Amino acid sequence: MTMENLAINTIRTLSMDGVQAANSGHPGTPMSLAPAAYLIYNEAMRYDPAQPTWLGRDRFVLSCGHASMLLYSMLHLTGVQQTDGNGKPSGELAVTLDDIKNFRQLDSRCPGHPEYGHTSGVETTTGPLGQGIATSVGMAIGTKWLGKTYNRDGYDLFDGDIYVLCGDGDMMEGVGCEAASMAGHLKLSNLCWIYDDNKITIEGSTDLAFSEDVGMRFEAYGWNVVKVADINDLPAMRAAIDTFKATDDRPTLIIVKTVIGYGAPNLAGTHTAHGAPLGDEEIRLTKEGYGWPADEKFLVPDGVREHFAEGVGTRGAAASAAWTEMFEKYRAAFPAEAAQIDKIAAGELPVGWDAAMEAFPADEKGIASRASSGKVLNQVAKELPWMIGGSADLSPSNKSDLSGEASFLADNYGGRNLHYGIRENAMGSICNGIALTGLKTYCATFFVFTDYMRPAMRLAALMELPVFYILTHDSIGVGEDGPTHQPVEHLAAARSIPGMMVFRPGDANEVSQAYRTVMGLKKNPACLILTRQNLPTLDLSVEGAARGGYVIADADGTPDVILIATGSEVSLCLEAKKVLDADGVKTRVVSMPCMELFDAQDEAYQQSVLPDSVTRRVGVEMGIEQGWRKYIGRCGRFVGMEGFGASAPAGVLAKHFGFTVENVVAQAKAAGK
Repeated sequence: MTMENLAINTIRTLSMDGVQAANSGHPGTPMSLAPAAYLIYNEAMRYDPAQPTWLGRDRFVLSCGHASMLLYSMLHLTGVQQTDGNGKPSGELAVTLDDIKNFRQLDSRCPGHPEYGHTSGVETTTGPLGQGIATSVGMAIGTKWLGKTYNRDGYDLFDGDIYVLCGDGDMMEGVGCEAASMAGHLKLSNLCWIYDDNKITIEGSTDLAFSEDVGMRFEAYGWNVVKVADINDLPAMRAAIDTFKATDDRPTLIIVKTVIGYGAPNLAGTHTAHGAPLGDEEIRLTKEGYGWPADEKFLVPDGVREHFAEGVGTRGAAASAAWTEMFEKYRAAFPAEAAQIDKIAAGELPVGWDAAMEAFPADEKGIASRASSGKVLNQVAKELPWMIGGSADLSPSNKSDLSGEASFLADNYGGRNLHYGIRENAMGSICNGIALTGLKTYCATFFVFTDYMRPAMRLAALMELPVFYILTHDSIGVGEDGPTHQPVEHLAAARSIPGMMVFRPGDANEVSQAYRTVMGLKKNPACLILTRQNLPTLDLSVEGAARGGYVIADADGTPDVILIATGSEVSLCLEAKKVLDADGVKTRVVSMPCMELFDAQDEAYQQSVLPDSVTRRVGVEMGIEQGWRKYIGRCGRFVGMEGFGASAPAGVLAKHFGFTVENVVAQAKAAGK
């Protein structure tokens, strides 16, 4: 047996042993894809296992995340180092043999699906099919942008490639189709997807649901398509990867034929090998077929680790050392650019990033929060040159363009304005990929269309990526467009995502305060929920918005009732307060632009805003009540939505659904009774 075949079979046997020990998982795909993983890591990829966060590296994405044991086997055999919170190698292996023995168990670095930030060498969290390939498009975009912006003659700092293993599920999911279309349009030649065409999914043969010619589809997308008849034909696989490396005008899809569970004599090509452990007897027979000691478990034969050390280890160390030497010369020649790269790598903002931000003067007529957001976004962008973003074909409505900046297109990878087309599904995932390259990024759409983006938003929170979402047309205030475009349950849905910061500012200056907070986030994604209709710019201090909830207008003495509102409803409550005060009901108005921030404050502050002694409370928000009881209490009243909206002018809808001074006053007087 050649050393390369010994190494490939080690990947296979570790994978099947890990799944069997856990009595859970998917052994078939790791077994069949082992040759591709071997070639990517040990021959093709520019990657240093001792420096897994090296900025000049190529990246590997396992989009078929159910095959996670394939990745864990590779991380172990190549000796990838675990890093600390600052990305520095800690001196320990990211995946030990004990971790593999404890696959899918608590505290192992080998969870059921790969998790970014948990195990070094995992470049993105995968599992939901389609998300990995879509995220890889963002990685390719981010790398292209960094190269165009910071590379100089003789200093190719950023020219890394993105390698992705994917399967039939990725090809079927809509998010992957959207992302592939965008990658082809942008001619992202640094992107290579290797498609495991094994004709098997959970229910059985793909003939049950999937019969298209994937190669023809990708050719129509503008991809370079290469076909390999057998993944075990290593020369053919090498030639396909070489074709990718030689292609400079489009992304590459390598379609490889595999037999799932390759080598398992009784299970090859079956559903069982895909989604369940093989069983001890089948593993024994399979190992015999490999010429392997049949009863050995978790065996790494002599010479295998050394083989990887001499391959990816030696090449990677030389490449990262050469890159580091080049960067030090670059630093001397281009100190300003090098300082920016240092900030990007550290996830830090430039000094004075908010220097151009200006307060909005009080204005009764006011400005829509989508418009004030556009102004603040551009003020920030002036001082934050590595912020890029865009909209799902809605930038005129979202006010999300960076004024005076070029578009990111196939002929200009240095543009800061991205055009996602009508692809919200892929847009969220691509943003995650861009963020994983270190850039500050945002995307924009109508709030109601987060229904398409929520899987990626959830993954951003899970990965602790500081993506931010500019989400306009926030309520029934959309008016005539009707209930299809009027978000009702969406605030509750966004707030339900752990780690997601949701801001619904009540005027232009609260918008500015939201940006001050959002831009400083390092581990939280954030939603900015913004209106189409004008909001009065208040002649009141809004500095308390930085704490999530604050008293924006107080009673004369201890309040009888507290009105709590977000967004456009804050000014409604201020008007209701005037009536209540005149009627002898001492009223406090609390603006709650970000519940998550308020909940993070200490109890003393929370009590100063919402004292337990004042039980008469009214919450006012153009959404469903879910999540409000913790503020208004069991006896509190809620002025909100109980169903979907309707098609009519915004003012008519506000009256129809009870968002009037008269109704808020009535609810305040009835509260607590």
